Amino acid sequence: MNQSEDRNGISKGNPNPKQDKKKHHDRGFEQKRDMKHHPKHDGKPNVKSEAKEPRQEVKKEMKQEQRPAQKPEHKKANHNERKPEGRVYKYIAFVSFKDSKKIYTFGTDVDEYRVGDDVVVETIRGLELGKIVKETETFLSNGMEIKPITRKATERDLKQAQENIEKAGKAMEICAECIRKLGLDMNLIEAEYTLDCSKIIFVYVADERVDFRELLKELASIFKCRIELRQIGPRNKSKIIGGLGTCGMETCCSRFMNDFDVVSINMAKNQLLALNIQKLSGQCGKLMCCLKFEDSQYKRLREGLPKMNSQIEYKGSRYRITSMNVLLQQVKIENKEDVQFLSFKELWPDIDFSDR
Repeated sequence: MNQSEDRNGISKGNPNPKQDKKKHHDRGFEQKRDMKHHPKHDGKPNVKSEAKEPRQEVKKEMKQEQRPAQKPEHKKANHNERKPEGRVYKYIAFVSFKDSKKIYTFGTDVDEYRVGDDVVVETIRGLELGKIVKETETFLSNGMEIKPITRKATERDLKQAQENIEKAGKAMEICAECIRKLGLDMNLIEAEYTLDCSKIIFVYVADERVDFRELLKELASIFKCRIELRQIGPRNKSKIIGGLGTCGMETCCSRFMNDFDVVSINMAKNQLLALNIQKLSGQCGKLMCCLKFEDSQYKRLREGLPKMNSQIEYKGSRYRITSMNVLLQQVKIENKEDVQFLSFKELWPDIDFSDR
C-alpha cells in the first residue's frame, strides 16, 4: 500500500482526496510531457528523435572545431597590421611661401630645381605657388608623409597667381561688407586664394570666439568655392601687417621670426628694466620679443652676483645695492650716510669678470 499510495500521489494523513486526484492528474500530464521529450523514459525507442540528435551533435562539434581555428588567425591579422608608410622620393626640396621665411620640405623625383625657381606644390590647403630657397638633397625616409612638388611654375601659373591677388582684394571687400551686415565682432586682416582658386582663406582677429556660421553660408553662396575662416592672435597680426619697433628698425616678427616664444615679465626683471608695461610692449600689445633674445646673455652676466636691494659689507660698513649695470660692470651702493659708485672688480675681487 505504501508503494501504490506513493505512485498515485496519495500520501498518508491527507484528508482531501479531490486534491489528491488533481495532483495525480497533473503529475500524469507532466509524465506524458516528459515522455514526449525523453523517448527512453517509457522504454520505447523514438527513431526520429534519435536521428536528429546526432546531427545536432555533429553541428556542435563542427562549430567547436571552427572557433579555435578562427581566433589565432584574427590575432595574427591584428599583429601583422602596419601603418601605411609615406611615399618615397629620390630628392627632397626646400620651399618657402610668399614673404614668409619659414622653410617647408617637399618630395621630388627629379633634380632639376635650383634656388630661386618658382614651383607649384601640393599642400593641405591645395595647390600653392612657392619658391626654392635651398639646393635639393637626397631623400631620407623617416616614415612620415611628405607632399610632392607638382611641377615647375609656368608663365600661366605666375599670371594666375597675380590674378588671384587682385581677386583676393575684391573678396576681402565683399567679406568685410558681409561682416558689417551681420554685425559680427571680428576684424578682417587679409584674404588669399589657392593657386587653382578652389579655396579662399580669410584671416581675422577677434577678442572672443565668433559664431560665423551665417557668414560662412553667405560667402559660400557668393564665391562658389571652399571657404576657410582662420582666427589669429595679435602677434600674428603684427607679423602680417609689419611696422617699426621702438628701436627704429622693422619689427622682428615681420622681418625674420617664424615662431613665437613665451615672453614673461621675469625677463624684464632679470635685465633690471623699469617695469613699465607700455614701454616694454610692442605694437601688438604684448611684451617685446627682444626681451627673450637678450635674457640668456643677462643671466650669464649676473651669474654669482647678489640680488637687487640685498645687504653687503664694504670697508666695514653695511650698504644696500640700489642699482646695477651688468654691461658696464658698475654698481651703486648706499646707506643712510654714504652713496658710492663702484666697479664689479672693486666690490667683488674674488669673482673673475674677464669672460663677461
